Amino acid sequence: MIRSDALPARLSAAARDGLPPLVWIAGDEPLLVQEDADRVRAAARGLGFDERRVFHVERGFRPEELDAEAGAMSLFASRRLLELRMSGKPGKELAEAIADAAQRLGDDTRLLVVGPRLDRKATETAWFARIDRLGWYVPVPVVERGALPGWIGERLARQGQRADADTLRLIAERVEGNLLAAEQEVRKLALLFPQGALPAAEVRAAVLDVARWDVFDLVGAAYGGETGRALRCLAGLRAEGTAVPVALWALADGVRTLLRIALAVEAGRPTAVAIREARIWGERERAIPGALRRHSPASLRRLLRACARVDRMTKGLLAGDDWQALEAVVLGLAGAHALALDDPALAA
Repeated sequence: MIRSDALPARLSAAARDGLPPLVWIAGDEPLLVQEDADRVRAAARGLGFDERRVFHVERGFRPEELDAEAGAMSLFASRRLLELRMSGKPGKELAEAIADAAQRLGDDTRLLVVGPRLDRKATETAWFARIDRLGWYVPVPVVERGALPGWIGERLARQGQRADADTLRLIAERVEGNLLAAEQEVRKLALLFPQGALPAAEVRAAVLDVARWDVFDLVGAAYGGETGRALRCLAGLRAEGTAVPVALWALADGVRTLLRIALAVEAGRPTAVAIREARIWGERERAIPGALRRHSPASLRRLLRACARVDRMTKGLLAGDDWQALEAVVLGLAGAHALALDDPALAA
């Protein structure tokens, strides 16, 4: 297993020592996975692997196809790169077929696998141990939201531009959750402005609001007490045509999960254990302790009653603006609007 940021150096060394039989690029950021895969393809071409055969793992794909190609001779007597593209995680049969194929490859064939991130359960299997011995497994990390301004700054520096911290935060806010859009905006700035410091006001006018939100972003922002981000997310979901019941389901589920954790902690369970038992990971996991400090089981039950009130509004059983009531729930969960929890109307 090698780090994604170490891949360029390993590929440079491969120009002298050669590529391993297998390189597996895995991650959930399409842009970064694509860039790492492109680096491997370029290195393979530089070593004379000019013929490329691509397999797409979809309905009807048989692992025997890969195995047969791994043992076949090139039609043009050239060096070949076999590429396996997966949209999901491999089952045991396919994973073992990949390991078998990599083990059988001759000096004239190399295998590149591209797919989603593998979880710990997968990386602790016997087939993964075989793959790790045969080649390089390259996990591509997710760019955390807090690291996005720095990531954008690095991309700008590559094209000879720089921006102040406020401008980097602005760009990150506009493209949050969409690295492909962030890369497009960075490239656009290279076309619009010369090298050097970017003018903040003109960048603000040039950068589009291309953030893409989902209901899990909404809950995560509210857990983290990030009121502005949570409200932007809610507005974005509304603008994209998300139905109130969909957003309400995510919020109510988030409140119920937090309530279960709060009750477990109140009963003496260690916070970390309660969070793990609730199957919460990543950015949301890190936000839970702060959410627990803002809320008690009683306040969370009031939020659930507020969710029930929004549900009655969506069904026409109660008068009122369901989006406005949903906003009150978001504010309450984020802890920015104490009155949202104490308002008798919300607890009705």
